[in-house]
Amino acid sequence: MVWMNEIARKITCFRISNKWPRLQQKQNDMVKCINKHIYFLSVVQCEHNMHLFSQCDPGEATKLLYDLLYTEPIKIVLMPGCSGVSTIVGEAARMWNLIVLSYGSSSPALSNRQRFPTFFRTHPSATLHNPTRVQLFQKWKWTRIATIQQTTEVFTSTLDDLEQRTKEAGIEISVRQSFLTDPAVAVKNLKRQDARIIVGLFYETEARKVFCEVFKEKLYGKKYVWFLIGWYADNWFKIHDPAINCTVENMTEAVEGHVTTEIVMLNPETIKGVSNLTSQEFLEELMSRLGGKNPEETGGFQEAPLAFDAVWAMALALNKTSERLKAKGRRLEDFNYNNHDITAEIYRALNTSSFEGVSGQVVFDAQGSRMAMTLIEQLQGGTYKKIGYYDSSQKNLSWFGNDIWIGAGPPADRTVVREEYRYLSQKLFAAVSVFAGLGILLGIVCLTFNIYNSNVRYIQNSQPYLNNMTAVGCMMALAAVFPLGIDGHHVHRSQFPVVCQFRLWLLGLGFSVAYGSMFTKIWWVHTLFTKKDEKNEKKKPWKLYATAGVLLAVDFLSLMIWQIVDPLHVTIEKFTKEAPKEDLDVLIQPLLEHCSSDKINTWLGVVYGYKGLLLLLGIFLAYETKSVSTEKINDHRAVGMAIYNVAVLCLITAPVTMILSSQQDASFAFAALAVVFSAYITLVVLFVPKMRRLITRGEWQSEQQDTLKTGSSTNNNDEEKSRQLERENRELQKIIQEVSSPQPLASTKVIH
Repeated sequence: MVWMNEIARKITCFRISNKWPRLQQKQNDMVKCINKHIYFLSVVQCEHNMHLFSQCDPGEATKLLYDLLYTEPIKIVLMPGCSGVSTIVGEAARMWNLIVLSYGSSSPALSNRQRFPTFFRTHPSATLHNPTRVQLFQKWKWTRIATIQQTTEVFTSTLDDLEQRTKEAGIEISVRQSFLTDPAVAVKNLKRQDARIIVGLFYETEARKVFCEVFKEKLYGKKYVWFLIGWYADNWFKIHDPAINCTVENMTEAVEGHVTTEIVMLNPETIKGVSNLTSQEFLEELMSRLGGKNPEETGGFQEAPLAFDAVWAMALALNKTSERLKAKGRRLEDFNYNNHDITAEIYRALNTSSFEGVSGQVVFDAQGSRMAMTLIEQLQGGTYKKIGYYDSSQKNLSWFGNDIWIGAGPPADRTVVREEYRYLSQKLFAAVSVFAGLGILLGIVCLTFNIYNSNVRYIQNSQPYLNNMTAVGCMMALAAVFPLGIDGHHVHRSQFPVVCQFRLWLLGLGFSVAYGSMFTKIWWVHTLFTKKDEKNEKKKPWKLYATAGVLLAVDFLSLMIWQIVDPLHVTIEKFTKEAPKEDLDVLIQPLLEHCSSDKINTWLGVVYGYKGLLLLLGIFLAYETKSVSTEKINDHRAVGMAIYNVAVLCLITAPVTMILSSQQDASFAFAALAVVFSAYITLVVLFVPKMRRLITRGEWQSEQQDTLKTGSSTNNNDEEKSRQLERENRELQKIIQEVSSPQPLASTKVIH
């Protein structure tokens, strides 16, 4: 097989240098057959001096094809190079029963047996890159990619295949851009749509245009990864190109770190194949034939092993076909353009090919495409470094672990959005909680005082049971401050609905108990004042408690219906994304937890409307009864003052907290402090004057004194009148005593 090595080397050298050395005349019939019947449409100049260099132009290739077919001798096999030429030749060849074997075509469209029934290629389909790309996306945990392609059939069909594979793998192609000659707009669109992981499919000349625009748009660096085709020349970004206005330094900066995938075109193992050459021995001979040319500047250098193995594949197939024909009493030389049988024999021989070549194991799939491993490289410091291999047939990734990134590691496939919950200021929560706790202690003191002195006439005349309800309601409202400040910082989100229930019930019932008892008092006083009926003066106290109980029952039932029909749950409010202060490729997504329900606005409207009317009515009644004096409820003026304060605070706080609901600190501060101040004012106004009166005047020591001194603790005029009457009474008693007593000394003086 020495002659085959010689022919293959010469064909390979021409594939690289575009110079066709005249094939040496061999005596072997196989060599004569190859000389006469195999034509390289892309790059061949044959013995009869017909120029067949198509320059990858489909139109030129079509002209050369017909010149060949109608020029002696008869051809058996055509060997085009480029995908565009292979498409034209492959479709036409079946009309002349010709086998087509390509060594440089990668278009996925050529893997169509109905369209190209006699086509084979030692260059794998470009779609063989896609399983490798998907494997890398999964390795680096990317689920969102972008693509930019040159609008040619090979890249369009490759991208269609990639889209299908990524969809099956759960990976989204979020941006898909294309261009014909100028990629400027497409690159700008990539940046505008936040593309991070970008697959580029274009030829080498267009690659320089793309990366010049990439440099201008700053679409490179630690945030971005580009995936390119690996068959460009190693120094493709350093080649002077008048079509771009970027310097070599600009291009070198823009392309740093990109990843390439390429079919393994040179066997990485030192195994001697059918040609009795290892891959390294092949390269050494190839370099000697190049005469010292730099491989980086030599187009097609990487595909040279594929061209070498293509000739070997065809020679072995013709050899096998010749033996089969000989058994039938026929020869390859009997072939003509109408002879389908010999074509079928060559097809079967190629289809069953399996040998070790300098590019690796040569095997064709059912579509006539080469099966091969994929080489993964990364540009590191201006030089391509091998970082792994991927065998798609075995789904095996061989990883070297020497990948280098500009940042700390592989970048994210999008701007990372980090969710951060906004929590209440713990200092604010602690401060308000202290005030609430002290208020609860004050409520306990007031309640204890009221119960202990419930037999004192002065306390009895203030309806102590209603005052007890007021103290209990204030303590419940103050206790609601604690769940009001509890959020995800303190409890798990699954437990948050329980906190929401505590907030609602403590605040709702606390308000009903405290305000309801005060409203009942002021309403009762107003009823007595307006009717002025003696019967009303003798109303039984249970009616007061019944009125307060009705108000409490209304609130209890409304809250119960709310929780049964539309229970509270946790909702998350999202705010505008924010950039962190650190130099990180992330955005902060602020979140805030709320207690809410499906029809929260309806329920709040009902509750606020009902309680708002009670507050306004309480203000009106307090104003109407401000000058009324009655012994039945001797602290109604203090109750009126408490109602004023509670109503004003509630009417202001409710709408403000709704407006500030997105500002957790301000909302909590307004709501909690309104509760605290309302409770404090109510307790102080209602109970402190009673304590002061009983302590300073000692009225709890004498029931009779309490009876004589019964009056409103808050009515200073009545107290002054009472004291004045007492003084006058003492003076009158003294005068009467002096007038009625005997005067013996005076009588004696008169006698003497």
